Amino acid sequence: MKLESLLQGFTYTCERGSLEADIPEVVYDSRKVSAGCLFICIKGMNFDSHDHAAEIAAAGAGVLVTEREVELPENTNVTVIRVEDTRYAMAFISAAWFGNPAKRLKVIGITGTKGKTTTTYLVKSILENAGHRVGLIGTVEIIIGDTHIHAGNTTPESYLLQSYFKQMADAGCDTVVMEVSSQGLKLHRTQGFLFDYGIFTNLEPDHIGAGEHADFEEYMACKGLLFKQCLVGIVNGDDVHCDTVTAGHTCSLEKFGLNEGNDLRAKDLRLVKKPGELGVVFQTEGLFTMEAEVATPGRFSVYNALTAMAICRHFGVSEENIKKALLAAKVKGRIEMVKVSEEFTLLIDYAHNAMSLESLLKSLREYEPHRLVCLFGCGGNRSKLRRYEMGEVSGRLADFTIITSDNPRFEEPGDIIADIKIGIEKTDGKYVEIPDRKEAIAYAIDHGKPGDIVVLAGKGHEDYQEIKGVKYPMDERDLIADILKERSNA
Repeated sequence: MKLESLLQGFTYTCERGSLEADIPEVVYDSRKVSAGCLFICIKGMNFDSHDHAAEIAAAGAGVLVTEREVELPENTNVTVIRVEDTRYAMAFISAAWFGNPAKRLKVIGITGTKGKTTTTYLVKSILENAGHRVGLIGTVEIIIGDTHIHAGNTTPESYLLQSYFKQMADAGCDTVVMEVSSQGLKLHRTQGFLFDYGIFTNLEPDHIGAGEHADFEEYMACKGLLFKQCLVGIVNGDDVHCDTVTAGHTCSLEKFGLNEGNDLRAKDLRLVKKPGELGVVFQTEGLFTMEAEVATPGRFSVYNALTAMAICRHFGVSEENIKKALLAAKVKGRIEMVKVSEEFTLLIDYAHNAMSLESLLKSLREYEPHRLVCLFGCGGNRSKLRRYEMGEVSGRLADFTIITSDNPRFEEPGDIIADIKIGIEKTDGKYVEIPDRKEAIAYAIDHGKPGDIVVLAGKGHEDYQEIKGVKYPMDERDLIADILKERSNA
């Protein structure tokens, strides 16, 4: 492919060399330089390939794309393309390199603090029930047909993203639904194409700090970039930040929610409560009218369902298919119910910070359990504040807390538990500490009482435990199965 054909959609200057160069490969990792490749210099947190331009050229790169001056020997036979932002340019270069595959797909992008993962799976389930072939890109995994790929980032680097789009289109997918993180938007990973549908679920302070966002205002602004990169915006009109996030939007807007004034509205919510099963039945009005049920608890489950319904309306999905898919859709580690008893309910959820844990426990409180039992730990080499806050939330909202280990990383589990106890001891909450997670889960199951709701929080979809730099296999579903087998053989 000729260099000039890759430089479409952004402004650039050719500082040396020729635009007629033939490009055999596009590369942005200095460890993967190949002969004649187009290499994009990226500034990361710990490494800036601009500083190594001479080495990259010497390794065989034919073209360098840079956003600042680089030092090269005078006799180096390399073309240099200067751009304002190399990450922005990389998105367009990658799209062109893979043949602009997004044009062969309907692309749905979902952003927000909570609900992204669940909503992507709901949308996939509904559309596939209606006969579509749907690819998925998210926090947990990338799904292309029967292939499941472990996800590194919620929103992959633009080159990887375009590669996945091409694989999906080549595999016969007609649609892709993906999570769009604020970091992905900030770092231009989603440039180079237009989303057909941009979705906003909700917003709360998160991802603020070194290496993420400077403050909540920047976080909001980055979320809002999606609505300048899509054709149709579908947004939670109940969220207090909705107008700020969508300010300056270039798309048409539809709103959903539980309050008056939304284009699609849920009303008459009724809780469904059985041993091992929690859900909500509700009516919709506005853009369409129907009764629906979700097999997961809480008002946030209704918001997730409304989001999916609002999207799938644009695909002409029938009421029957929507109903069927909402009941059948399961998301690993997101309010995932695991049957262990006819008398009480146990569920697994990824809630791993105070905000998500509080939302979860408050929602479960509405089901008036005999006891609400919360089992959780906190990650090592992370903020102590998170530990204090999660301890305080569980102590305040759960009837009983089982403090255990999560991913201790390079810290001692006992030290992390001690920090959690600082938070929980600010409350009157009762607790026990059991560092070994399997033993803690066994304790929760053995001591479950009729009408209890037991939450295993923090691990969710993760199938490992990280200790001293090593990830050991550990899936809570497997631990539960082992415990039940041991009890039946006893």
